[in-house]
Order: sequence, then structure tokens, then C-alpha cells
Amino acid sequence: MTTYCITGANRGIGLEFARQLTADGHTVIGTARNPDAAAELRQTGARVEPLDVADPGSVHALGERLASEPIDVLINNAAIFNDKAARSFLEVTPEQLEETYRVNAIGPVLVTQALAPNVERSGRKLVVHISSDYGSHDTASRSKWGGNLAYRSSKSALNMNHVLMSNELASRGITSVAIHPGWVETDMGGQGATLSPTQSVNAMRAIIDRASTSDNGKFFSYEGHEMPW
Repeated sequence: MTTYCITGANRGIGLEFARQLTADGHTVIGTARNPDAAAELRQTGARVEPLDVADPGSVHALGERLASEPIDVLINNAAIFNDKAARSFLEVTPEQLEETYRVNAIGPVLVTQALAPNVERSGRKLVVHISSDYGSHDTASRSKWGGNLAYRSSKSALNMNHVLMSNELASRGITSVAIHPGWVETDMGGQGATLSPTQSVNAMRAIIDRASTSDNGKFFSYEGHEMPW
């Protein structure tokens, strides 16, 4: 079976990935900032590893612990949305910007740096970044969006990081894709969202299962369509 490593697997989309994948017999390494509070993740049968994606030391330690283990699919899922109430860029604080960038944009780079050797040694050789349509320049421009600057721009930065990393990972036989999961009813997405975690993860798994080298560097919606940058 396939070995998956999922960051931020203790809640929301990450937890649903862990539930579905372990139920299907796959090996799941799920990370959480506080493993002691990750009871639901443990109940899935996943192996729980401590990880704070914003802490380089924590990421390095994870890499050391997993050094000898192939990882078929790395899912960079951990993210925060701490400026949800900011309706204007004038309301965003430096602290919100810094924290959001550390988790949403820098974290996936650090984790991919640390675990790329594990992915390269696997059979599947796939990196997946859970992004957002909020990170689309094209959509923001056409829709005249305002507000949530920290979150939206962090996902845009993630998209660029994904493209640049994918260009280099290709030479190691690794495919990298970014996926917009849709508006999902989680702590982050809130009530009234249009998708359940089950629906979103089912759809994203279909993309992950069929992803090939020809998809390297692309940005997909959960429905499988290429997203505008």
C-alpha cells in the first residue's frame, strides 16, 4: 500500500484525509503541533508525529525521525487563517502577516526540503500542496476582492513556491501539484460552506490518484480543472 505524510492532520481536511486513507489500508503519518491533543487522529490508526511547520527546528527533527522511510505522497496541508475578520488591508497587523506566511507559505517549503529525499525514494513520488482559490491573482483581480490580505497573499506565495519547487523536483522524478479544496465546512471554512470534508477529500483523492509527471507544477480545483494563477 501507499505511504502518505499529511501535515496538520489533527483536524479538518487533514483529519479527513487520514480517516479515508487508513480506512483503505494505506499507511498514514499524520503530524500535529500538539500530538497529545490529537485523539481523533490517533483513532484513525495513523502514526502521529509532532510538527510545527513554522519552526525550522521542528521540521528538521521530523526529517531526522523519518530519514530512512520512503514517503509516496507528501500532503502539505497545515494552514491558518488568522485574519478572517480583516475586511480591509488597513486592518491587517504585522503579527498576522508574519504568522500566516510562516505557516502557509514558508512551512510547505521547509517540509518539502526536509522530506524530498523520502519522496524521491518512494514508488509514487508525489508532493501535494493544499492551496486555495484565494491565492489566485487572476480571480482576485477579476472579482475585485478586498480583505483577508494575510491569508490570500500567503496562498499566492505558496502557489509560486510550488511552481519553483516543482521545476527542480522534476529532475528527481518527483511530481508536485497544488489543489484548491473548495469551500469546506471546517473550523477554517466555517458553517455555510458548500462542501463537507468528506466530499472535498474524495474529490482531491481522485486528482492525487491520477496525477502524473505531465501534471507537474499545475494548480487544480477539487473538481479537477486547472485553476487560473
